[in-house]
This record gives sequence, C-alpha cells and structure tokens, in this order.
Amino acid sequence: MRRPKAVLLFAAVPLAVTAAAYFLVPSDSADAPVRPPVSASQLAREEAKSRAEEEQAADDKAIAALPAGLSAPAKKELAQQIVASAENSTLDWRSAYGYIEDIGDGQGYTAGIIGFCTGTHDLLTLVERYTKAHPDNGLARYLPALREVDGTDSHEGLDPGFTKAWKAEAEVEAFRRAQDEERDRVYFEPAVRLAKLDGLGTLGQFIYYDAMVFHGPGTNATSFYGLRERAIHEADLPSEGGSEKAYLDIFLDVREQAMRTRHGNIDTSRVDTAQRQFLYDGKLDLEPPLTWAVYGETYRVP
Repeated sequence: MRRPKAVLLFAAVPLAVTAAAYFLVPSDSADAPVRPPVSASQLAREEAKSRAEEEQAADDKAIAALPAGLSAPAKKELAQQIVASAENSTLDWRSAYGYIEDIGDGQGYTAGIIGFCTGTHDLLTLVERYTKAHPDNGLARYLPALREVDGTDSHEGLDPGFTKAWKAEAEVEAFRRAQDEERDRVYFEPAVRLAKLDGLGTLGQFIYYDAMVFHGPGTNATSFYGLRERAIHEADLPSEGGSEKAYLDIFLDVREQAMRTRHGNIDTSRVDTAQRQFLYDGKLDLEPPLTWAVYGETYRVP
C-alpha cells in the first residue's frame, strides 16, 4: 500500500547561515528584478541539505570515525524491509521494482522500490540517468512526456503504454540497479550521512531515511529538511549534547504533524506503531528481533 510523499527536489548550494532574520541580494542595476527575502531558517535548511549531499572533508573525516550504523549491509537490508512494509505492505522490497500505479494522491504514477513519482521529479531523474547509460531502453521514448507532466498528476503522453513499459524494463537487471542507485543517491545516503553528523545511531538514521522517502528531500516546511529544522528548535541534537531519545521523539512528533497537515485523515502507523515503538522499546541500534505494525498488518524480523 503506497502512501503519498512530497518530493520536489531543490538544487543544493552551499550557503552560510547568518544571524540576520532576512537578507536581500544586492544589485548594481536599478532594473534588476528584486529577489524575495530569504529567512535564516531557509538558509539553515539549505546548509543542512548541502552537508547531507556534498562531500566535505571535515564531515567525511568525522563520519569515517563512526560505526557503520545503517550503512552496514545487514542493517541497510533491514531498512529496505521496514520501508517496504509501509510502501508496499511487504518485507520483500525487491518485489517492487516493477510496481507502478496512480494511487490518486495528486502525484501521478508512483513506481518502483521507493515510490518514484512522475509528478515529483525523482522518476524523471531516474529515467534520464538510466537513459544516459542505456540509451536504447524501453522507457527512453517517454522522456518528453515525463518532462511535460513533471510537477503535475497528468498522464498525458504516458498512457496507455508507460505502465507496461515500466514493468517490462523492471525485468532488466540494469534498470533494477539504476533504481537502487537512485534510491541511495537521493534518499539513503544523504539521510544516513546527516543523521550521523547529528549524532544519531542506527535507529535515528533509519528515522531520517524513512522521513526522507515519505516527505521528500526538499527544504519547505513539510519536507525533510523543514521537519529537521523544526525539531532542532525544540530539542538539542545529540551532537550538541542532547538526549538522542528525546530528540527523536520530538522529530517524530513534528513528522506526524506534517503528515496530518498535508493529508488530514492519513494513517500515521508507520510512525506510531513502528518507529516510535522501536524508540520506546530502546531499539536504538535497530537490533532484531523486531516487531512492528503498519496499516493494521504486523511484521516481524527475527
């Protein structure tokens, strides 16, 4: 069972955070357009996004000294299983490479192992990158249509053949690898990297990852970096001496609020009876055995 995510990707540009609440970009030309003010909060979100996505020597050194955490192969596999329980109602996440459906959430077709969407840019990016490496693939002919519908829920130019083409391409090993690589590049690696810099252990890294998948790696108020920025205003990060459990509890509160803001009647069990349950059970290392429930179904990893 898919649940809507909010993904609009923004360019990550390193920015310095200033103490001022607002600034205007100066211009030497009287005719130059006036740019809107940018808040210090927005700058902080952009800086966090940059640290998550860009290699920075000091950060790399700090991360290298830490345990593997969610990056360890067994824990990464577990992470995909838990996400798949919420995204596809199964622990067999590899069964979803060929999944494609419009679930009526206003984001067009949702497809693949992480819920790439035709309306939220990530599916377009996946197909563009795949086509660059494999020009003769069965999805390449849909690129003009995918660019046209990006940011909308439209199927124009995609129906009736796109879903069949996706399922067929999902049988190709190279396309499966492309989905894995795009999942890691856009969602998994930035989430785990930033979580480690924030002083979070394996569970906290997973909580960031699942939030990145569901809310998207954007910097608006209900996207991942907006949620993190709100959470750190209410609780100190562990990297700054705060309690890991207290911070994660606040982060999950903020996340639930954002889920309900976007979709009033949404089922929040992927937070309530999964991640928060792990937290309250003291599973900060996400060490099996694990039992959790999502959308009324119970899952176990021994």
